[in-house]
Amino acid sequence: MTHAALPPNELPIYRLLTGPDDSAFCRRVSEALALGYQLHGSPAATFNGKQVIVCQAIVWPGAV
Repeated sequence: MTHAALPPNELPIYRLLTGPDDSAFCRRVSEALALGYQLHGSPAATFNGKQVIVCQAIVWPGAV
C-alpha cells in the first residue's frame, strides 16, 4: 500500500484523538486508519468522575 506524502484535506501528520470511550470514538479511530493513518503508541484512558475518556495518537506513514 502506498501513501501520499501528506494526509488528505490538509489534516496534520500527527493527531491525538480523544473522547468518551464509546462507539463514536472507535469510529473516529477506524476512519483515520481507513484514510491511511497508523496507530502510534498505546491508547490511554482516564475517568473524569462520570465516564471513561480515551485517547489514541495516530501518525501519517513516514512522518515518524
